Amino acid sequence: MTVDAVIPALNEAGAIALVLDELPRPLVRRIVVCDNGSTDGTAEIAADHGAVVVREPRRGYGAACLKALAALDADPPDVVLFLDADRSDDPAEAGRILEPILAGRADLVIGSRTLGTREPGALTPQARVGNWLATRLLLALYGVRFTDLGPFRAIRYQPLLALGMRDRDFGWTVEMQVKAARAGLRSAEVPARYRRRIGRSKISGTLSGSVRAAIKILGTIAIDYARRGPPRRSNARRSP
Repeated sequence: MTVDAVIPALNEAGAIALVLDELPRPLVRRIVVCDNGSTDGTAEIAADHGAVVVREPRRGYGAACLKALAALDADPPDVVLFLDADRSDDPAEAGRILEPILAGRADLVIGSRTLGTREPGALTPQARVGNWLATRLLLALYGVRFTDLGPFRAIRYQPLLALGMRDRDFGWTVEMQVKAARAGLRSAEVPARYRRRIGRSKISGTLSGSVRAAIKILGTIAIDYARRGPPRRSNARRSP
C-alpha cells in the first residue's frame, strides 16, 4: 500500500523540520504540508526538507487538511496519515499507527494519547476533560468506543473521500470519527506517545481557544445526531 502524510501547519518553524526528518521513509511515500498562513518561514523550511507545500490562507485545522487532501487527487495513495506539525506526535511511531490498516484489520486508526505515554503537561487538563466527554458521547450515541480524538491517525483514502468531510475548524477529527461510525468503517486505536509541543498551542494553550474547541467538538456530535438520529448499530464496528 502507498501511504501519504498530511501535516497542517501554522507558524511551526521551530518544529517542522524535525517532524519531516523523523517520518519513516520509504514507509511514507509523500508528505504534503499545508501552510495555513504562517509568517515565520514554515513553508520554506518544509519545502527544503522534501515536503510538497500547499497553502490555505483561510485559518482552520480542517481547512488545511482539506486543502492538503486536494493535492493528493492526481496521484492518490491507498492510505493517508495525519499528524501535527509541532512534534507533539512522534513521527517515528507512524508504523505503529499504520499497522492495523496495512494488515487489513482496520480502515481508520487513532493514535491514542490516553492509552500511550504522555510527557508531563503535554495534554492539558481542559483537553483531557473535553476528550473524556466527547468519547463518552460517541459511545452513548454511536456505539463506538474510543479513548481519544487525537490528530495522529490514519485512514484508507477512498473511504475517507466517501465520508464527505466538511468541517474547516476544530471539529475535523471528531467529524471523521462520527462519519466513520455511520459508514461502518472498521476502527481501531493504538497507544501513541505524546510530548510537549514545540512552541505555543493555538488552541489548548489559551482558555478561549480551549472553550471554542470544546464547543465545536461537542456541537459537531450534537448537530449530527440531531439531524440524522442514531446510526444502525450494525454499522459501527471495531476491528478485532
